[in-house]
Parts: sequence; structure tokens; C-alpha cells
Amino acid sequence: MSSFDFQVNLTTCQQAAYDALVKGGNIFVTGGAGSGKSFLIRHFMRSLDTKEFPILASTGAAAVLVGGRTFHSFFGLGIMEGGVAATIEKASRNRQVITRLKKIKGFIVDEVSMLSGPTLHAAEIICRRIRGSDVAWGGLRIVAVGDFAQLPPVERSPQAHSWAFLDPVWTFSGFQTQVLKTQTRCRDDEYMRILAQVREGRVTPEVKEYLDKKVLQVPEGFEGTRLFPRRDQTEMFNTRKLAELDSEEKSFETIYSGDTRAVESLKKNSPLPEVLKLKEGALVMLRQNDPMGRWVNGSTGHVEKIQPHALRVRLLNGRSAELEKVSFSLMNAEGEVIAAALNFPLTLAWASTIHKSQGATLDRMSVNLANLWEPGQAYVALSRLQSGSDLWIEKWDAKSIRVDPRVVQFYRDFQ
Repeated sequence: MSSFDFQVNLTTCQQAAYDALVKGGNIFVTGGAGSGKSFLIRHFMRSLDTKEFPILASTGAAAVLVGGRTFHSFFGLGIMEGGVAATIEKASRNRQVITRLKKIKGFIVDEVSMLSGPTLHAAEIICRRIRGSDVAWGGLRIVAVGDFAQLPPVERSPQAHSWAFLDPVWTFSGFQTQVLKTQTRCRDDEYMRILAQVREGRVTPEVKEYLDKKVLQVPEGFEGTRLFPRRDQTEMFNTRKLAELDSEEKSFETIYSGDTRAVESLKKNSPLPEVLKLKEGALVMLRQNDPMGRWVNGSTGHVEKIQPHALRVRLLNGRSAELEKVSFSLMNAEGEVIAAALNFPLTLAWASTIHKSQGATLDRMSVNLANLWEPGQAYVALSRLQSGSDLWIEKWDAKSIRVDPRVVQFYRDFQ
């Protein structure tokens, strides 16, 4: 047992997955929202040298939050212009990609559900070519983490999602699947049953009755986050709510440093706004996990005191959070910081988009579940809470609770 194991309490299935990770081999860590996938991987990463075993994210936004690099940049994939074959040829001749892939022993890929099959396939072939080996990934070890029942790959043709598990590369990789079944976020048995059915896209009589009774008028003075499908709805709502407060508005410009192009990319992917506008009494969401565990990404509270270099937030759980400005970084494929954004690690929390809420744990929530278009979108929204008692639904329709049947079959096959 390593020196840090005693500090961490793992569930039975997390411990089994951790033991498998330590043992070796290609591993796929999966499980529903709130089953502790990210917690487990952060724990596992303590034993790794990230120069030999980097963490790669499927999107730029995820990379900024986990302090890693994007999968596409690491393997020299770019936007895969010209198709898979042309991308493989170009990346296989890239000296920096060659150096990187010969230096590492393996890698972790976070939110693997958001990587398409062709993307994973191209990276695997690049690994074999550069490392001169016929075994999967050229002998590199791959740890994939994610839940295919959540948000799908971002693709030009969203009508037919090319999930990674549908590509032959998934079978060729020989993943040992570790399923985290114990809920570490939600403690509400009835709500967990509802979430399990929504995860499979099933609108049963029980689901319908439950969601119908949650269609409630949001109470006056509601202290929680409203989730909207679209960003413009979110920004408009937050701006209006801030204007309603009588206290003095203070503005904090995010300070950017680094290469001009990298800064522009960071502006798109950082959770921080370019200008953070706050008032005492404003409802805010913390956008980083606290190393000491006092709050998590998604914890909400009210701004109590504003100073030039410090904020005090009274969290909805009653705790007080003293915040200083922190840096969110964008790394290049070599793992070097090429841009940084410095500001207080929070955003206004009266509203957020469903997409931006993935990975967050919210205290209270009102959500619009009408006219959703992505598989897994309704499940991502509903699974942010610890209890169904903290849920208000503005409206919903059965068509919004959707899942790709291939995802359902994929999970049933190995469960």
C-alpha cells in the first residue's frame, strides 16, 4: 500500500478499479454520472510521472479543467482535414509527435465518449507506425475514462454519432472494463432509480410521474442554478439577475498571458469570463475542486465580501470559502504552458448551460428539459444533483430523454 492510500476512502468498486489500474494493462473506467470516475483517476495519477504517463482530454475545455493536453494536439491530429488517412500520414512524419510517442509509456484519456471512433483509430495507427510495433497502440498503455451515456462526440454530422466503441480499434485495444456502480454524488434512492432509467432513455410511467411532479413554479428567492440548453439563454439570465441586486458592481478583468493564438483558444475553453462582474449577494459557482475537499467544481454560494485580491463566498452548505485569484492554463502538445488566465475561480451561477455543467455537482437546480437535441443531454442535466428534493423542472418532453440505442446495447453486453 502506498503512503497516500490511507488518506482516501474508495468505494468497493473504486478499489477494484484502482487495483486493476495499478496492476497494468489497457483499462476502460466507466460508470454513471456521480460514480466517482474523476476522483478515482486523480487518486491514481498521484502514483504517475505525467511526463511518462500524461493525461489527455477530449476537448479543450476539459483539458483546461484537468490541467492536461488535448488528445488531438498530442497525436498531431489537428482537425483531421483531408480525412483519416491523410491525418495519419502527416502526423507519422511529425518529428515532435515521433519524439513524444517514443518517450511515454502510456496515457490517460478523459471523457472518451466525446472522441469519435475515427479519431481514436487514427491515433492508434500513428502509435504503431512511430513505435514500430504491431501490438495495439504500439505497446503503449491506454487508460480510457468516461461514460458513453453522457454527451457524444462533437461531429460535423451529428445525426450519426461515430462512438469510439463502434470502431474496430476499441476491440483491438483489449480494454479491461471497470464499472463504477456505487453512487458517490446522489444519496436519494428514488432519484437514483429515475436517473438509471433516464440514462437508458426510458420514459417509464414511474419516470413520467416523477418528472411531472417536479414541474413546479420556482419559488421566490430561489437559491440555485437554472440549466438552459443554449448559451445565449444562460448569459441573458445571469445578466438580468445581477442587475436586480442593489449592491455596487465590481469588475475583475481576467489577466491573460502567452502566445496570441493560444490566448484566443484559452478564452474559448476556460471556464472564466473575460470580465467577471460581481456584486455582494451574487449567486456564484466555484469552478475548481478544492484540494482540501471543502468544495467541488459546481459548489454554489453567495458573495459575502469583495476585496481587490480576495473574495469570501458563503456556500449553500453553510461553509465559508475564502478565494484568491488562480490560474487556468492551456498546454501545448509537449505539456508546456502556452497561455494562462488569472482570475477568481468562479462564475455567476443563476444559470449555466447543460454542456458546461457536465462534471459539476450542483446544490439546487431548475432545468428546462424541452427541445433537447443530443443523446444523453437530459441525463447529464438531471444527474448533477445529490437529491431529487433539490430539483425543479420548468418543462420537459419525452422526446428530450434520448439515448443512442447502440450505447444501451454496449453497456448491456458487458454487464
